Amino acid sequence: MNTKAILCGALSVIAIVAGAGSALADDATCRAIRMSDPNWTDINATNGVASVVLEALGYAPEISFLSVPIGYESMKNGEIDVFLGNWMPAQTAFIEDLQAADAIEVLNTNLTGAKFTLAVPSYMADQGITSFADLDANAEAFDSKIYGIEPGAPANQNIARMIAADDFGLGDWELVESGEQAMLAQVSRMERSEDGIVFLAWAPHPMNTNHDITYLEGGDEYFGPNFGGAEVRTLARKGWPEACPNAAQLFTNMTFDIEMENTLMGEILDGADAKDAAKEWLAANPDALTPWLDGVTTLEGEPAEPAVRAALGL
Repeated sequence: MNTKAILCGALSVIAIVAGAGSALADDATCRAIRMSDPNWTDINATNGVASVVLEALGYAPEISFLSVPIGYESMKNGEIDVFLGNWMPAQTAFIEDLQAADAIEVLNTNLTGAKFTLAVPSYMADQGITSFADLDANAEAFDSKIYGIEPGAPANQNIARMIAADDFGLGDWELVESGEQAMLAQVSRMERSEDGIVFLAWAPHPMNTNHDITYLEGGDEYFGPNFGGAEVRTLARKGWPEACPNAAQLFTNMTFDIEMENTLMGEILDGADAKDAAKEWLAANPDALTPWLDGVTTLEGEPAEPAVRAALGL
């Protein structure tokens, strides 16, 4: 066999392998990664974890605290690159709009087993209030109010639609919009005197262990079946995964679970910085890095997992 031909063939194989290894390399324009956060504790937690890993890889994540509608509009306008908080099916209307505008790409489902619907303290459930249909008959006990989260949130919009339609006889009820922490502070106040309150509740969240709550049945039309059973997806603005494939691979790999998020959220609600909580969790669970970093390099093209472990002192 021709020695020169063998050598050329070997060099070609090496070139192909080298090319495959560098196919995901990002250039310097990908260093800044703009992420949205509606200031929900679960997204504080997942953004914190992602930020810690990204920084260890040489990237510079930038978190903007934006309501869900504004965050999605910013993604449509190319001002946000990644969002880790696409709760489905609650945000279906937003996603349909974004898909119609060809503005997003779905990178993965980062959480399963979530749920999101209305709840009451269990002492109210003990009085027979266990479904949406039980609320209006006990309007006085609840002062005809439903406590939601920040204005513009998709779940609030679902409640507003329910009131506008007078479903379950709730047409004369009021939606009280606030933030997550303000809502939960109100829950705590009402619990102390065992007064009635109906409010948005979801998992993952430490509220499920910090409060004795009962999720209400019957809200499938507005929140979906199985108490608003949900999955959370990671979205990227259109074209970003192709422009920054290495970072996109990390986000595609990165998945979470209920127990992990409950732990991180509890630390954040107790006053910890999201990134500090993430570093503590990763120190206790370093093996989580291996699947996240599969097929990923640093921004400079070096092996990812050794670099992240070194940066975190693992």
